[in-house]
Amino acid sequence: MRQTPFLAGIRLPDATLSVYDNHIVRTLSSMREQYQDRRACDALLRDNDPVLYQVYELRRPELPGEMYFGLSVVHPGKVGDEYYMTKGHFHTVRDTAEVYHCLQGEGVMVMETSEGEWAVEELRPGRVLYVPPLWAHRSVNTSAVEDLVTLFIYPANAGHDYGTIERQGMRKLVVERQAKPVIIDNPRWHLEKVD
Repeated sequence: MRQTPFLAGIRLPDATLSVYDNHIVRTLSSMREQYQDRRACDALLRDNDPVLYQVYELRRPELPGEMYFGLSVVHPGKVGDEYYMTKGHFHTVRDTAEVYHCLQGEGVMVMETSEGEWAVEELRPGRVLYVPPLWAHRSVNTSAVEDLVTLFIYPANAGHDYGTIERQGMRKLVVERQAKPVIIDNPRWHLEKVD
C-alpha cells in the first residue's frame, strides 16, 4: 500500500472512482431477510437477482490514524413498497464516526443507537452528513430513476458490524406512500436478548 499522498478522481454520472482496490456488489439475494415484503422479494428473485448497491473503496492499513474512503452507489428500485437500501451497519469499533457527502441523487440516511434513539436525514447533492460514534446507519435511495451516490470517509480501523442489523433489523423503514417516501416503524424489529 502506498505511504505517500495520492489522488483519486470521482467520475459522475458513472459513479466510480478512478482508482479503487475493493469493489463490493450487493444483490437482493444477499439482503432478502432485510425486506418486509417477502412475496415481492421472492417475485423479484424469480426473474433475476437485481443489484441493489455497489461500493468502491480505497483501502488503507487498518490502523489508528489511517482513513478509508470511497463511493456508495445505491441504485433506484423497490421491493414491494420499500426502497432499495444498503445493509446498514454499526462500526465494530463502536466509538468511531463516519462522514457522508451526497454527490448525486436523492435519498435518506436511517440511523439508530442501541439505546433506542433514531434519526433520518435527507440526502441530496451538496449535503454532508456526520454520523456520530455509536450510531448504526443505512442509506436508502428514494429516487425512481437516479443512483444515490455518496462519498464516505471513516477511520480505517473502525470495521463493520453487519450482523447486528441482519439479526434484529433497524427500527425504521422507508416505504413509498402516495408516490412519496414515508418513515414507518419496522413491524419485525426486535432487540437482541442478552443473557
